[in-house]
Amino acid sequence: MPTHSPTNFVDQLFSSLDKGLRASFTKPHAKRRTPGDECDLDPIAEDQELKQQSAALMRVNHVGEVCAQALYQGQALTSRSDEVRNKMQHAADEEIDHLNWCQERIEQLDGHTSYLNPVWYLGSFALGVGAGLAGDKWSLGFLAETEKQVVEHLNTHLERLPEEDKVSRAVVTQMAKDEAEHAQMAIDNGAAELPDSIKSLMRTTAKFMTSISEKI
Repeated sequence: MPTHSPTNFVDQLFSSLDKGLRASFTKPHAKRRTPGDECDLDPIAEDQELKQQSAALMRVNHVGEVCAQALYQGQALTSRSDEVRNKMQHAADEEIDHLNWCQERIEQLDGHTSYLNPVWYLGSFALGVGAGLAGDKWSLGFLAETEKQVVEHLNTHLERLPEEDKVSRAVVTQMAKDEAEHAQMAIDNGAAELPDSIKSLMRTTAKFMTSISEKI
């Protein structure tokens, strides 16, 4: 079982839910400069069709980051190891930059974040808690596979984003690099290889979420 005392567990649970509200409804402060912000002029600022296309894809990416926060917080809450818990928290902190970058870009494109963000957060948080309870090697395995699939998803978005939208493409490129590093961190720390059935279920669930969040 996790090493938290009951009081600490409750405190951390409420802290995680508070972070969920913040991830869903506010734009957190990024520690790193936004990729692509060196562009003096937004290359698609006057093209409404391209803006809508990019905004929808960046909304999906923002949902992915909300879910990442939830997964990491849930896994950290139920981790048996302080070392693993700290690594989960560190990864979550890095993902905050992604949340900021995505929301900032969505605002620039006159779009909106998903109206279902609280639902996505709670569902992902529950998955994170379950993964943590399964044990650290499985929790890390879940993290590694999640990040691998996120990298695939981001690379698909690089194919779909308008070539002219150099700002969004710069953001997504850096996000993919960071996610790959998180996957490798999990592998280096003893991640177990998940069964193919679980991997397939994860892909199906992600496809369902992304198809909805691209629209709302």
